[in-house]
Amino acid sequence: MCGISGLLGNGDSSIANAMAARLAHRGPDGSGKFDADAGTGSVALAQARLSIVDLNGSWQPIQSEHNCVLIQNGEIYNHKIIRNNNSNYPWNTSGDAETILALHKRNGWASNITSTIPESIQIGGLRCTRGSTLPGNPAEKHVGWVSQLDGVWGFALWDGSAKELILCRDAMGVKPLVRTILADGTLLFGSEVKCFWGHPEFRAAPDITALHVRLAYEYPLDRTTLFANVSSVGTGTIETWSLDKDGKAVLTGVAQYSQDIVSPGNSWNPATGAQPLLDSLCNSLEDRLMADVPVGIVLSGGLDSSLVAALAHRAADSTGNPVPECWTVAGSEENPDLLASKEVTAHHELVHHTKILDEEDFWKRLPSFVWGGEDLDITVLFWQPLFEEMSKKVRVGLCGQGADEIHAGYPRFRNISAHADLIQKRMDLGGQVSIDSTSVGMAQPWVDGIVNPKTHLRDLTSTLQFEMDRGQLANFQLRLGDRHSMAYGLEVRVPFLGSAHRKASHGLPLNWRLSEDNEKMALREAAKLTNLPINIIQRPKIPAGTATAPSQISNLINELKPRAIEWASDYGNLAPMLRDQPDMAIGLRIFHAMHFTDSKNGMRSGSLLDVLDDVSNWGELIV
Repeated sequence: MCGISGLLGNGDSSIANAMAARLAHRGPDGSGKFDADAGTGSVALAQARLSIVDLNGSWQPIQSEHNCVLIQNGEIYNHKIIRNNNSNYPWNTSGDAETILALHKRNGWASNITSTIPESIQIGGLRCTRGSTLPGNPAEKHVGWVSQLDGVWGFALWDGSAKELILCRDAMGVKPLVRTILADGTLLFGSEVKCFWGHPEFRAAPDITALHVRLAYEYPLDRTTLFANVSSVGTGTIETWSLDKDGKAVLTGVAQYSQDIVSPGNSWNPATGAQPLLDSLCNSLEDRLMADVPVGIVLSGGLDSSLVAALAHRAADSTGNPVPECWTVAGSEENPDLLASKEVTAHHELVHHTKILDEEDFWKRLPSFVWGGEDLDITVLFWQPLFEEMSKKVRVGLCGQGADEIHAGYPRFRNISAHADLIQKRMDLGGQVSIDSTSVGMAQPWVDGIVNPKTHLRDLTSTLQFEMDRGQLANFQLRLGDRHSMAYGLEVRVPFLGSAHRKASHGLPLNWRLSEDNEKMALREAAKLTNLPINIIQRPKIPAGTATAPSQISNLINELKPRAIEWASDYGNLAPMLRDQPDMAIGLRIFHAMHFTDSKNGMRSGSLLDVLDDVSNWGELIV
């Protein structure tokens, strides 16, 4: 686990290192760099390392005997199986990342390959070969071996023989990987947008269309970020890159190696189905105990995190790992989530660490929270004090993210039509959304040019698929968990998104996921097979931010609301949307201050009000 960064074209290891230094929070245990073809400027890679497995080895970038080099952010949970199946590979480490190189050599590399300089054309913000998205493109030859990996990752692999750069992201988008193209054709890539500030030519600007959609849907869509000309590598996607005759980065291929399909069955019997569903979660949890450092549990007292806690002893006994301890933060001692968490840990004899949030925590932390999260949301600020407390004792945290997306845990799912109407109302406030056709398609920021909630959210099945593929899961929930945990050098793992549990969950009938008065019914049946108290099993879904610290959040928003309404006027067509959502107006103002105002010098210091009052001219930022 770490932060990775690199350049293709005009490669300079000192710049790659400067980019990685912007990610030192993700990797406080060391750094490394690699400069391929020094002097010719083809590629440079760098890493800031958080040591989780093979603590004294597995330093990155990792080089191989077949002239390849790897940087990876993530964990390969089946790495021991891959090692056993590739015993002839000349292993140099005991860690999980090197298995990527081993599989590449065995399945994705040809020793007699000769590199060619591709002809390129410009499509939107990308320089591409003409067949880069067509069947048979170079990325497709890597689908087979990448599909053998079970884990979470964002990695970059440079093949020096083929002069090919592979960028790849895990199936669900648990780990981030973003990229941008500079005016001179240089490709920059890394774990967070803020690493790009390490390059002297990078300039951050807002993506107005992406912001418009973010404010309406409550999360970014597709591969957009909120930064102009900065995109995410798609979930479950492989991209291949090379250099054209002018030394500019060119996309040579893109392929999707994985896509989960929500396929509800017609029937499900808890008498025969609950135990396999529970076992699948426990299997995923066992995989995520893989670590040479202490592991903890993020415990909110809700069903999902309580289930992780309830299985902690079983998973630890099965794997021979220590039983994880638990952490909870809350706004008061009487907070229902805190009381539920205490009941869970007492019932299961788990060590429990708690922290009561101070009113001033929200005022002091908001600038760093928005800087770390690279987003507008301010209601879930409790993440940072929670992760800060955990990082004092553990390096890995297990949480319940993903359960609501695959088990239909959100109350809004009960009236999808009303939710679609709300999104459309917000969109209409901001005016017409127009997406350039050249920014649509594989490897482009947008999946398609249709931004219509009635099309996306037709029924529960289509909504679950949409939010898993294009929005809520990777672009909001998982981004929150990754950015705010890694801000304190802590890796968050998500057992509910393990391959075993996803496979068991996607076929659940809809009437076992959601009813008029309950949600996640099949999961609750599985929970009854644990020793969880029945009142915990029956707890309804409560929004995380408002449940954890309701008074702190409401007090802050109410105090800043009059100013937020004034600030909204600075944001052009977005102003009516912001007046309608004062919390988002506050979030955008902080985002503006932290990411577009003197960000080259890193995270800004000063009080919240000082930061909010000192912003660059918004109109001059628009590109």
